[in-house]
Amino acid sequence: MIQKISTLAVLTACWIGAVSAEVAVIVHPSNQQAINETYLKNLFTGKQKSFPDGSPAIVLNLPEGDSQQSLFNEKALGKSNAQLKAYWSKVIFTGKGTPPKEVTAAEMLNLVATNPSTIGVIDVSQADKSVRILIQY
Repeated sequence: MIQKISTLAVLTACWIGAVSAEVAVIVHPSNQQAINETYLKNLFTGKQKSFPDGSPAIVLNLPEGDSQQSLFNEKALGKSNAQLKAYWSKVIFTGKGTPPKEVTAAEMLNLVATNPSTIGVIDVSQADKSVRILIQY
């Protein structure tokens, strides 16, 4: 009986993982720059402050604990929420930067759609034609 329950638990976990939503990195439609994953990681960790063409980048995050933000942190940045929080604590303490502003998904979509300097993350199902999907995880 325990074997059957364990198998069921594993299958359920795999199924849940397979149907989980994807996260998209979004930019303004006029922003046609190509950004690789290393550059993206540098933007979202404050190591890079501009897009490849030199124009300023305003990085936005979803609120701490948001499942889409957590997925992005793990897949794109290679850090858990706790690791990222520790990273930003160190950066702030040393005076080397500040973390991205946190906004709701609705605010994210609106801000990115209206400001060519912004970049953020959102559930891929919420992205519409007012933004351009740069990378999907």
